[in-house]
Amino acid sequence: MRILHTSDWHLGRSFHGASLLNAQEEFIDRLIATISAENIDVLLVAGDVYDRALPSVDAVALFDRSLVRLRETGVQMVITSGNHDSSLRLGFGSALLEHAGLHLRTRVEDMDRPIMISGDGFEVAFYGLPYLEPRMVAEKLGVTEPGHAPVVAAALGRVREDLAVRKEASHNPVHSVVLAHVFAAGGAGSDSERELSIGGLDIVPTNYFNDFSYAALGHLHGRQKLSSSIRYSGSPIPYSFSEAGHSKGAWILEFGAAGLGEVKSVDWPASKQLRILRGKIDDLLTEAHYASAEDAWCQITLSDKYHPAGAMERLRGRFPDTLVLNFDPDEKSEKTEHSYADRLAAAASPREVCSGFVEHVRLRPLNDAEDALMVSVLAQVASEKVEK
Repeated sequence: MRILHTSDWHLGRSFHGASLLNAQEEFIDRLIATISAENIDVLLVAGDVYDRALPSVDAVALFDRSLVRLRETGVQMVITSGNHDSSLRLGFGSALLEHAGLHLRTRVEDMDRPIMISGDGFEVAFYGLPYLEPRMVAEKLGVTEPGHAPVVAAALGRVREDLAVRKEASHNPVHSVVLAHVFAAGGAGSDSERELSIGGLDIVPTNYFNDFSYAALGHLHGRQKLSSSIRYSGSPIPYSFSEAGHSKGAWILEFGAAGLGEVKSVDWPASKQLRILRGKIDDLLTEAHYASAEDAWCQITLSDKYHPAGAMERLRGRFPDTLVLNFDPDEKSEKTEHSYADRLAAAASPREVCSGFVEHVRLRPLNDAEDALMVSVLAQVASEKVEK
């Protein structure tokens, strides 16, 4: 049995105001190509199908089209809800969809009801844990302690009880795959993940999953291996510039009668890359080695001493998809080392007050033409006062 572990699709998400629907449609194309090429039997999605609890019409339409295309490959699907999803909306029609090979696990009541899929002389029990918000599920699970770890422990306890009964009753080996949307200890996060809680109460010990054949984790957007059988697939495309160095894709699992066999990665390089650039504006606009960033989404930090005029417009002339512009001068001017209040207090004339304010706001001094205009305006104001 061949299984493809994915998570964190975040359909409908934007990237610093830029729509990602085309990139997400491209991901679906790659996903379907992988399923066909690798003879995948079961597709896993470990939470965060959507980016919002109330997804956009376009995001829902993309998911709808994707499910039809996926079922045409013959693949079975096991999908759980994440902290970005509405479990009620994602789980609508789940009982009916079971008959079409789409197995949704979005309710606490269903997490110890596995999807049983048979292989050659063995079975795999797929348990889908929806995202467990402690305040919402603690009472149902009989948990009184705060945080995610206690509710996940209680949920997995129920899963183990059901698994033990099934193993005892089966004549063939029963292997277990658990899908969970959690922040497991030792995982590396990125800027695009929403915090599950504050103060470390979201962290779940990795050893909670040690006794299962495989733990397909979601929530963290970097593909990573916590152990041979506990892994994050990461998001299929990048959702923040902190993911610029990530290799996006998924994990392919091979199961046999003896249990989990080979686990290998599959890569889905996006056609539009992320680039993080730093330098002086004149160098960025002229030097040839920045040419590879001209078709990328860019985050640019300018290191000029003063903030260049019209910086974003000028940069977008070469890098049209510049989404983030920062200013961090290599060389600090004397004036930027003092607070605006200090500079205002030290101003000896209206001209210094006005020029200091403009420089504070724009992070660069007035040029000659601007200074001449300001002197002219101040002189006109002064003459009007004299006439009155």
